Amino acid sequence: MVTSFFPLLVICFLLFHGSLGQMEQRREREGQPRRLREQSECRIQSLSALEPNRRDEAEAGVTEHWDEDNEQLQCAGVAATRYTIEPKGLRLPIFSNAPQLSYIVQGRGITGPVIPGCPETYQQFEQSRQSEQERGQRYNDQHQRIQHFREGDILAFPAGVSHWCYNDGEEPVIVVVIHDTSSQANQLDKNLRRFHLAGNERYQSEQSEQYKREPFRRQESSRSDNIFNGLDVRTISEAFDVPIDTARKLQNRDDKRGNIVRVENGLRVARPPRSEEEEERRRSQNGLEETFCNRRLRENIADPTRADVYSSQGGRLATLNSHKLPILRNLQMSADRGVLYRNALVAPHWNMNAHSVVYVTRGNGRVQVVGNQGNAVYDGELRQGQLLIIPQMFAVVKQAGNDGLEWIAFKTNDNAMTNPIVGKTSSLRGMPEEVIMNSYRISREDARRLKYNRDQEMQILSPSRSSSQGRGRVSA
Repeated sequence: MVTSFFPLLVICFLLFHGSLGQMEQRREREGQPRRLREQSECRIQSLSALEPNRRDEAEAGVTEHWDEDNEQLQCAGVAATRYTIEPKGLRLPIFSNAPQLSYIVQGRGITGPVIPGCPETYQQFEQSRQSEQERGQRYNDQHQRIQHFREGDILAFPAGVSHWCYNDGEEPVIVVVIHDTSSQANQLDKNLRRFHLAGNERYQSEQSEQYKREPFRRQESSRSDNIFNGLDVRTISEAFDVPIDTARKLQNRDDKRGNIVRVENGLRVARPPRSEEEEERRRSQNGLEETFCNRRLRENIADPTRADVYSSQGGRLATLNSHKLPILRNLQMSADRGVLYRNALVAPHWNMNAHSVVYVTRGNGRVQVVGNQGNAVYDGELRQGQLLIIPQMFAVVKQAGNDGLEWIAFKTNDNAMTNPIVGKTSSLRGMPEEVIMNSYRISREDARRLKYNRDQEMQILSPSRSSSQGRGRVSA
């Protein structure tokens, strides 16, 4: 009797723990940040290519902002910023109320996110000049982990995590940043709020005409000082246990350098060589669960060898989601990077579970977007440096111009999915011929052409013969 009872007990134990594991996974999913349901309605009748409308000129760089009140950005629930950081330029520490993805369009450098509760694992020593009892060395500095970045990298930062950025290269660093202001991690409002730990922002020039006509907003945004500026100087002195003069310097009241400053002799911080960091990153990609403090925040999406879709005649497409970079599960964001050769196309498709924020990094191309009423909400040229919002479910097609087309697309879902209309895995390819024939009143032969003419291609479509011969111009 006992022997027959024991296997039953084991089975119940396994079933219980299996159910418990599923409950824990469900609980973990439910605890992830979600986009706010109370979003403004996307009543988009037409789309337009967007460019920054405000600039903040600092000592060693420029910060450019897209208009947060633009209905297209509000529909997607995002805010967009572009930084240009000169060599030896340091963008001072900052945090915000929304998670963000940053794409390195150009240049290289280092960044240091500071995650609360994590240890200072980077230590710098120097030779001691005090006594022999100290055994020749003493601490000079300790700080949290520093990460190198280069062109093509995606950097992910959760809401409320402070970080800084330094250009240690020989050319300007250009960074495009997308904040998901509709994330549930943001419990303030749908406006992006930046909190400076040092320095300030001053919107000094090149503002749009609409922005100039709004005196209240101009006055409110003309100056944005760091958080110490709002504290009493004696309180700062007591909190840090430093002299009053030092406390005043934390407020940066007389500092005219802005939010990007120049480090004349270069930034000297403890960090491993780039070669060692790359080797460590390759070793760490073993599928094991990451701990909170050593989570990867960076992944390169521009390396051609990491392309998910490749066509020797059309181009390539790389996807970065939470399966490849687990921190994106918490941010509920992902990204695609596309490269199209001359006249090639991305198959017409729609984004099933995310808005898409497309930024052109090189070249130009014609982009067409169609809404649910069957009307073209955008049909025009998209050029380098421009931004285009593609709402969820809206059909879109991109075709490269004569100089090709390269872009980065930020998605508002950590595992964004697309549904192609043309190609091997497309909607039409999966339909019976009879359905296609009766849907479009065409012959069986034409229906087969629709299904199989691009049967060997997926997502990236090479230029057709008529396109290659007849399109002397592709300015859009």
